[in-house]
Amino acid sequence: MGSSLTTGADGVTDTEAGAPQEHKRIAFLVAAEGIERVELDDPWKAVVDAGHDAVLVSPEGGQVQTFDHLDKAATRDVDVTVADADADEFDALVLPGGVANPDALRTDAGAVALVKTFMESGKTVAAICHAPWTLIEADVVRDRRLTSWPSLQTDLRNAGADWVDERVVTDGNLITSRKPDDLPAFVAALVEAVEHGVDSARSADV
Repeated sequence: MGSSLTTGADGVTDTEAGAPQEHKRIAFLVAAEGIERVELDDPWKAVVDAGHDAVLVSPEGGQVQTFDHLDKAATRDVDVTVADADADEFDALVLPGGVANPDALRTDAGAVALVKTFMESGKTVAAICHAPWTLIEADVVRDRRLTSWPSLQTDLRNAGADWVDERVVTDGNLITSRKPDDLPAFVAALVEAVEHGVDSARSADV
């Protein structure tokens, strides 16, 4: 859905001033629990602040439980179940981390299929921390350069990935980061990719 343009007193349109030219829908895929709260909240806030829609997708309806490491944090309402989610209706996919979250997602055939569809579509997929576990299950990391929480590096290399220890890595349509400390770079690359394409995200490491 395109956004309307307005002209300010200086005669400059919102688009010319740097506002997003197009309203986008971003899917955030999570399991029912074990989600690292900050890895969901920070990218979510960034895409909403940029004028886009954030949509929470999960295998089951109801609420999901986020965590601050091992401590329960806030709950969030699910917007769309995996069964009802259509990749064609979204412009990008975000996979937050937390240990239990991607470990549960990779056992859900529907969630894995959705991730695979996004990756094969060429749309932006952004995964942080332990989230690449689900990418492995979807068999989409072979010959891709990416990063993750360090304990996943053997799993990723065994799946054919080129694992590197960097705060944000962009390879084609895939953006990855290692941990919550990397969120500023991860979020910047995500928003840049959503608004201007994944090629421009490579310069968004801040």
